[in-house]
Amino acid sequence: MASLGRTIKKSFEKGTISSTVFGMIISTFSTVAPMFLIMGEILVLYLVLGYNNVLYSDRVLFSCSVLYIFIFSLLCTSPFNSVISRYITDRIFEEKYDCILSCFYGGLFVNLMFACAIGIPFYCYAYFIGGIDLIYVFTCFVAFIALCLTFYSMLYLSITKDYTKISLFFSIGALVIIGSALVTVKLLHFSVTYGMLFSIAFGMLTIAVCECSYIKGYFHNSNREYFGFLSYFKKYWKFSVTNLFYTLGLYGHNFVFWTVNDHIVVKDTYVCYPPYDMATCIAMFTNISASIILITQIELHFHERYKAYSEAVIGGRLRDIENAKSRMFTLLSYQLMDVVRNQFIISVLVYLLCVVFLPQFGFAGTVMEMYPCLAAGYFVIFLLYSCIIFLFYFNDSTGSCLTAFTFLSITVIVSWFAKDLSPIWYGIGTFVGAFAGWFVAYTRLRWVEKNIDEHIFCQGVLIEDAYENMPSNIVFPVDPTKQKEEQKEEKKKEKTA
Repeated sequence: MASLGRTIKKSFEKGTISSTVFGMIISTFSTVAPMFLIMGEILVLYLVLGYNNVLYSDRVLFSCSVLYIFIFSLLCTSPFNSVISRYITDRIFEEKYDCILSCFYGGLFVNLMFACAIGIPFYCYAYFIGGIDLIYVFTCFVAFIALCLTFYSMLYLSITKDYTKISLFFSIGALVIIGSALVTVKLLHFSVTYGMLFSIAFGMLTIAVCECSYIKGYFHNSNREYFGFLSYFKKYWKFSVTNLFYTLGLYGHNFVFWTVNDHIVVKDTYVCYPPYDMATCIAMFTNISASIILITQIELHFHERYKAYSEAVIGGRLRDIENAKSRMFTLLSYQLMDVVRNQFIISVLVYLLCVVFLPQFGFAGTVMEMYPCLAAGYFVIFLLYSCIIFLFYFNDSTGSCLTAFTFLSITVIVSWFAKDLSPIWYGIGTFVGAFAGWFVAYTRLRWVEKNIDEHIFCQGVLIEDAYENMPSNIVFPVDPTKQKEEQKEEKKKEKTA
């Protein structure tokens, strides 16, 4: 994990109310602020450009376009991030810094080819079958590719410990989005929906260019081995599957409810169920603070305990190793419970605020009926994510993959049956799937605690495996003629004796 920086650490270590509040503000701007910036600027554009006066069909097309861009760009980048992060971390440990820029170029090529393999057929279908305007479709594709590039580049900025740079680049992108939207709609007289879509594409492309230029300036040298990281996909494929399954689990229940009877099909291309999608969005924001709490707790405390245990394993006594291990897992248990306590308090307060104030802004009826169960589900989802992070720390690829698979499969299966229930139970699949995944992850963490010695000390290989013909069973070859002469001499000695 990348460090959040000395400023945040010193703020929390002072222990005063003002320093703690300051540390939480900096942590927020360093972790989830980019997402809030994008969402906030879209809401600002709604108000400034008169979005409510647009035709309903155009509004639904725009909202579905943005929804698909965000979901599928995240899905396209999720299989690459964990494995590439592992490759870069190993190269930094080996001080082979010239491999990082090459990995960035090679990974960018593979990631964008994968995204194009999904995006190009879909947007061709949207143009030829859905009949959507060509310029609109092309702008959607540019926004999709730009967001894939943005999510991919954020990995390298987090490894360079530049969370603040991420927030800075997103702030620049937010200004570009607002400015370009005003220019295209007010001056060039584009339609409101296309002007907003164009501004989002232009803003995301600006963020991606800023990130890429900073990475290129941070890592100067390149060894031109652009695809050296591909061997890690064979070795650590379970980490890639874990990220993919977890991301699919976040949106798998939405895909299920896109098949209900009253779903909406826009231009024979986009399928959605707006009440459930909106309730999901509100539930996710209700529990988003768990990410801040988790990252802060891990970076300020657990990382130090993990580092102390690793140093004890390398050169410490058995007593030092046992003490470091005990302190590390004690803190792990405490932090898991601390995340539960703090997030429960925050979620209850946010839930009450949403129930009281959101109906005044038009969020009522079916949306608020689905919201409670989904809020409980996302509460457990973020706790599940904290357990997956700890499994990554201990290099338990099997446990993390099993956790993500359990979460995805049970969420989809239960959601499929829940869509026939009343709306208040629509989110039960999310809750049950997240709880099942959390149970598997927590059980796996306890297994790692009991078997940490074998997990750490028995992973090496003394004799490498080899696939070849079995060697001969003759160890010392003997000359047959010489052997016969020796037998004759022995017989002569026996006769004389």
